[in-house]
Amino acid sequence: MSASSSSGGSFSAALALPHSATLAWWLTAWLRGHEQTDHVLDAWVDDTHLLAGGSAMDLLVRARGTGASSAGIALPVEGDLLGLGGPRAFNEAALEAGQAVVVGDLGLVPEEQGETVQWHAGEAARRQLPDVGEADRGLRESLLGAAGDLADLDVARWRPEAADALMNLHHRPHLDAPLGTPPRCVDLAARGLQAWAIVDLALADDGGAVSSYEIERRRELLRPLGRAARRAIVAACSPEVWPER
Repeated sequence: MSASSSSGGSFSAALALPHSATLAWWLTAWLRGHEQTDHVLDAWVDDTHLLAGGSAMDLLVRARGTGASSAGIALPVEGDLLGLGGPRAFNEAALEAGQAVVVGDLGLVPEEQGETVQWHAGEAARRQLPDVGEADRGLRESLLGAAGDLADLDVARWRPEAADALMNLHHRPHLDAPLGTPPRCVDLAARGLQAWAIVDLALADDGGAVSSYEIERRRELLRPLGRAARRAIVAACSPEVWPER
């Protein structure tokens, strides 16, 4: 699991939304008329999103052609195809990438190529998602449980950055969301991203674990928090389950 490409670097470096989340938020804002085309393209300057074999405009046009009014994300891992509903080819590609975007019946899987993110298009089926309230409650409960478990394992000794992050959960990352994104979902995405990064930090290089038992124990304790973090981000970045205004 990785919220970014970090693997034990600084905590702040890990707090970046997955490419799928950025694309889904901005596509949704554009499809719903909250953001103009030029503003969307400007927002993608530092993280250029292109349709594979085409351009950023081709990506927008392809999304519009689905007739959908929003785009959502998937963050699958082995054993938990969160946000995916098939078909098999799309699931396998999304699982390999660790993320995907679903726009109506269109599935988009990212591939980093230099300074750009190329999105490969395919067929996607309907999927089941956690709602925002459920994901929020699950994240809060998992954070409380993880804090106690990691304290018992003396996380401050082998991964002080993770311990500091757990003690400062009110210092959430600032996320630049487009117009029309519910503030509650922006907040949930930030907290999910924060929890995801804590898991990455705590498991990086196995934190100097001295035995295979200790390594497995840490993974078992952190697995529920990792799943809750992914569910929070998927719900926050999938308008199908956003609360009614």
